[in-house]
Amino acid sequence: MSTTSGFAPLSMSFSPFLPPSTIGILGGGQLGRMLALEARRSGYRVAVFTDEPPGCPAGQFADVEINAAYDDTAALERFLAQVDVVTAEFENIPDACLQAVEAVKPLRPGRKAIYTTQHREREKLFLRENGIACAGFRIVETLEQLETAVAELGRPCVIKTAAFGYDGKGQAKVNTDTDLATAWQPFEGHHAVVEQWIPFVCEVSVVGARSVDGRMAVHGVVENQHAHHILDVSLAPARVSPEIAEQALELWEAVATGLEYVGTMAVELFVTAEGRVLVNEVAPRPHNSGHYTIDACVTNQFQQQMRAICGLSLGDPTQHTPAVMVNLLGDVWPSEHVHPDWSPILGHPRAKLHLYGKASARAKRKMGHYTVLGDSLDEALDSVTQLRTRY
Repeated sequence: MSTTSGFAPLSMSFSPFLPPSTIGILGGGQLGRMLALEARRSGYRVAVFTDEPPGCPAGQFADVEINAAYDDTAALERFLAQVDVVTAEFENIPDACLQAVEAVKPLRPGRKAIYTTQHREREKLFLRENGIACAGFRIVETLEQLETAVAELGRPCVIKTAAFGYDGKGQAKVNTDTDLATAWQPFEGHHAVVEQWIPFVCEVSVVGARSVDGRMAVHGVVENQHAHHILDVSLAPARVSPEIAEQALELWEAVATGLEYVGTMAVELFVTAEGRVLVNEVAPRPHNSGHYTIDACVTNQFQQQMRAICGLSLGDPTQHTPAVMVNLLGDVWPSEHVHPDWSPILGHPRAKLHLYGKASARAKRKMGHYTVLGDSLDEALDSVTQLRTRY
């Protein structure tokens, strides 16, 4: 694991983009916002292209914000004329837009990585073709194919939409008593992926970066706890054995290499009772479970993304302090435009609050997060337990 255990020394085998170059970001959400903050701190200009209204989270820290549909050719040309390199802050960018960008400017990660991972069918086939461990699955288009898939995979299993599924959206579990005709109705007319049910003992993720010249720098394995299919808490480092951690890191490296990835990437994984680690999903971007790196690592996931896409050497990913990250969803807001009382978090000497600048709160919407540091993971977790009763 020598390629993932350290950080890459400066290499001049490629031409880096040095300030005052301009980084272009496709998408206007919080991941773009946190990348923009890192880029501005390092002297880069930032241009954001988004279909969100003006003043989006990323646009608040951009030098240029272009608000248009992703198929608006004139607006995209205006954007591309102002940037030196382009990245995406979420994966569901239309493929025609990705192709148009890659034709004229460096797109990092490239279209291959984004196109593959934005669609479950393509992602699962990529994993299978590259011999990367994942749950057994079948691709189905009809009720008859679903019936065959369930018979082969067994019950329980899970039906997932092939496209545009995240945070548990577009999924249905098939139990022993599930009527398949009823379960199939929401998926009718679409491709779907039927996955074998994995009775995992915990969920983990690995966030890391791969540079233009193929060097890698990976943050450690993180333990994730979900509520209603949305990430709730991340514990770093994960409470897993060295053997489990090694498997997770090897799977991350296999995915990054197979996708010829450039930038920051997250791989979400299942850990089974038998000690196997299986890939669940791949995110071709920084990830919610990597937010702890802002406060607890020498080089955070967004700075690594900036370094990688600009052709610079990667930084040291070492975690210097145990940390617990807590997602803040709109559910904890008293009303759409009224913030909770943040004084308990702000009053804690080792808690760091990060809000995303979204105009209004709603249920299940990611509005921010906070990270609590501790001399040990248990200490940080105890602090989180106490804080969560106070806002």
